[in-house]
Amino acid sequence: MGLFPRDTNFYDLFERGAAKVNEGALLLTDLVRDFTNVPLKAKRIKDVEHEADLITHETIEKLNKTFVTPIDREDIHNLITSLDNILDHVEAAADKFSLYRIPEVQPDAVLLADILLHSVKEVQTTLQQLRTLKGTDSVLKHCIEINRLEKEGDYIYRTAIAKLFENGGDPLNVIKWKEVYESIENAIDSCEDVANVIEGVALKNS
Repeated sequence: MGLFPRDTNFYDLFERGAAKVNEGALLLTDLVRDFTNVPLKAKRIKDVEHEADLITHETIEKLNKTFVTPIDREDIHNLITSLDNILDHVEAAADKFSLYRIPEVQPDAVLLADILLHSVKEVQTTLQQLRTLKGTDSVLKHCIEINRLEKEGDYIYRTAIAKLFENGGDPLNVIKWKEVYESIENAIDSCEDVANVIEGVALKNS
C-alpha cells in the first residue's frame, strides 16, 4: 500500500447514502398517499434516517484517514452531509405527522412528496454517474432538472402556505401544516444542494 492511499470507495458510500435517501422518500410518499398506521410508518423512516447517519459517519471517518481522495475533500464532506440533510428533513416531516396527530392529508403535501421523490431519483442517478465523470453533459442535465424541480416545489410550497392563511382555519392546524410543508420543502432544497456540489465536481473534473 502506498504512503498516500487514494480511496475510491467514497463513490460506494455516496451511492449507499443516496439509496437510503431514496428509501426514505419512497416511505414518505407511501405515508401521505396511504395515511394509515402513521406512527409505525414514521418510525420506519426514523430507522432509515439512523441507517443513513451511520453511512455519513463512516464517510467522514474514512475522509479523515485518507490522504489522497478521488475528488476534493471539501466536496466529499459537502456531498455526504447534503445527502444526510435530505433524510433529516424527510424524517422531520414524518415525525410531525405522527407527533401532531394530523388526522388527514392535504393534497399539497402529496404534491410536495412527489416532487421530493422525483428530485431524489435524479440525485441518485447523478451520483451513479459521478464515479466515472465521463458524461459531464448528462450530469449537468440531471442537475438542471433537480433545480427545475426545486422551483416547482417552491411554488407548490408557497401556494400551500397561502391556502392555509386564506382559509382562516384553526391557528394550531395552520402552524402544524406550515411546519410539515417546511420540512418537505427543506428536503427538496437539500436535493438542490447536492446537485450544486455535483455540478461543481463535474465542472472541475471535465
